[in-house]
Amino acid sequence: MSSLSININNQHFTMHPSGVLFWKEKSMLLISDVHLGKISHFRKFGAAVPQAAVQTNFKKMDKAIDLFQPQVIVFMGDLFHSALNKEWQLFEGWVSTVIPEIILVAGNHDIISPLKYEDLGIRVVSEIQLDGFLLTHHPEEREACFNFCGHIHPAVRLQGMGRQSIRLACFFKSAHQMVLPAFGTFTGTHILEPLADHEVYALTEEEVFQVQFKASRRRKRP
Repeated sequence: MSSLSININNQHFTMHPSGVLFWKEKSMLLISDVHLGKISHFRKFGAAVPQAAVQTNFKKMDKAIDLFQPQVIVFMGDLFHSALNKEWQLFEGWVSTVIPEIILVAGNHDIISPLKYEDLGIRVVSEIQLDGFLLTHHPEEREACFNFCGHIHPAVRLQGMGRQSIRLACFFKSAHQMVLPAFGTFTGTHILEPLADHEVYALTEEEVFQVQFKASRRRKRP
């Protein structure tokens, strides 16, 4: 897989095709919108989702941890999709194998009691402020802070020849904010239209690449 590195405020970050972001100086792995339990929720209501898909998110997280060897993992909200289901037991087992410290920045879907996370040694917070960076679930604007966030599940539509097009999840960056892609399987995406000062880094299964837009495709900021 081919990752892509970026410098933000003299700090070094690596964007990975899985959708994780690694902060080198802090040895911190940022993962947004995993939505554990969503697959089991779909299956419960009759969706034709293979049982094996339940393990997909855990395998992806393991690969990212093995690659970056972080000291801290920060889940940027919506770690679980809804209330407790059988994937919580899988999560408990997974946490028992993880060495780094785990922090959850709570999102709107995180309705499971913080006490359940604390029993696993996971700290639950509303946000993290660290060296001029602000880590939240919902996009925030805070003076003198660069914001990393999730929630939106950003994607970009790329147009090919004729009417051909493809939708790709992406890291979506402005001057003071970067929205992380949704990490989880079956989470869905939301198409964002870039303004003139935005940077878009699209994901395929194997690489992260910066999307270059023609001037006619970019909207001017009002």
